[in-house]
Amino acid sequence: MPMPTEERVSQLVAGLVERRGLDLEGVHITAAGGPQTRVTVTVDGDETVDLDMIAELSSQISEALDAAGDFGEKPYLLEVTTPGVDRPLTELRHWRRARGRKVRVRMRAGAQTPEGKAVFEARVGAATETEVALVVGGKRAPHRISVPLADIDSAVVQVEFSPPGAAEMELAGGVATGRPEPGAADEAVDAAGSGEAVQREHRPVVAPTEGIVE
Repeated sequence: MPMPTEERVSQLVAGLVERRGLDLEGVHITAAGGPQTRVTVTVDGDETVDLDMIAELSSQISEALDAAGDFGEKPYLLEVTTPGVDRPLTELRHWRRARGRKVRVRMRAGAQTPEGKAVFEARVGAATETEVALVVGGKRAPHRISVPLADIDSAVVQVEFSPPGAAEMELAGGVATGRPEPGAADEAVDAAGSGEAVQREHRPVVAPTEGIVE
């Protein structure tokens, strides 16, 4: 039996995720060593998603995948997780949830570059359908600029090991509701940027062998 596709698994779990008021940020299926496959389901919400919610959702997803039977007798490792701190911002909801965080921005080729830099660091402010406010200049000379979202090639949240300046945060409009404060709290984050995660190992149930007389 072929392995189910990421699209198929997304279809199986999307409803469970949405009913909890969360967004399905992605499904990835990769080799986990040996015959085992790793299925990673990434979710996020407007407020912090805690480990208890992840554990409950993991149990429901596990039951749904087993009931569908798409994996057959192949073992797999299910991991339900939230995005890491160093997440890329690819949707408007990502920008809104990242308000107050530091990001590394790369502008598209040919786009007007703020202060002549195609790649720069800034703190995220308010975002609309078409543009985002960014606070540049760091702690010493913070000031706010507006950048069209269409002109941004990529943006990745940065791990911070010290609190931001008060003026920076004021210009950014503070941290998004329900999100952790940037700075010292990031020190607890794994270097890979992992978020909350729960893993469940699934192995095929082998029926007892029939017809053997001891």
